Amino acid sequence: MFGPEGPTLRELAVQALSSVEHGYDLLAPKFDHTPFRTPGRVLDAVARALVPLGPFEDGLDLCCGTGAGTRVLAGLCRRSAVGVDFSAGMLDAARHRAGREGGPALGWVRADARALPFTAAFDLVVSFGAFGHFLPRELPGLFAQVHAALRPGGRFAFPLGAPVPANHRAFWTLLGFDAVMRVRNALWRPPFVMYYRTFRLGPVLTELAHAGFTTELRPLPEFGRRADGSPRARLVIATKAVTRQGS
Repeated sequence: MFGPEGPTLRELAVQALSSVEHGYDLLAPKFDHTPFRTPGRVLDAVARALVPLGPFEDGLDLCCGTGAGTRVLAGLCRRSAVGVDFSAGMLDAARHRAGREGGPALGWVRADARALPFTAAFDLVVSFGAFGHFLPRELPGLFAQVHAALRPGGRFAFPLGAPVPANHRAFWTLLGFDAVMRVRNALWRPPFVMYYRTFRLGPVLTELAHAGFTTELRPLPEFGRRADGSPRARLVIATKAVTRQGS
């Protein structure tokens, strides 16, 4: 499945019946040969959009997987780029793929994004394709963790695609996938949390504001516009306020 270097159907089935952490440990060696890895054009578009907001000193790739986003950070940050993930297998793959190239120092930390071991340590936090692993009720805590990890004035950035219209085949594919996952999690333990339709712009903006962020949306022009003129993809940029002394 997904070509000769990708996982087999049996391997995907074993992953889907595991916990999220163990499932990604199993998938890690072949993850970059699946459609689940964030496409390079998305990574490149986000990098181009972030360049004018820099320079950045230290960056964090939240739920870094095999490190594709961390390598984007390495091109944006002058001092360090850190990937954090709770799958040891994914981090091992990230270390292997990173090699020993020049640029800022690369670091890899195993931790749960809902309990980050950082305080005011970064100027930029990015995340790619990971939010389906968090239930809507977990977003306030997740965003609070990111807010705490950022320095004043730091930014939290991630791409977000426009909703798929109901007359598009992909709408029903994603709806069906989420329905299957809900049935699987109702019948099988441990749960495997991965939903495609729970991370929606309106509630996300509300929770970012509650966490203390000021948020702006920037179109990613590489992906064009929908029939109504709205962008097909946006970059969400949430900024932590700068604390003024004596205020």
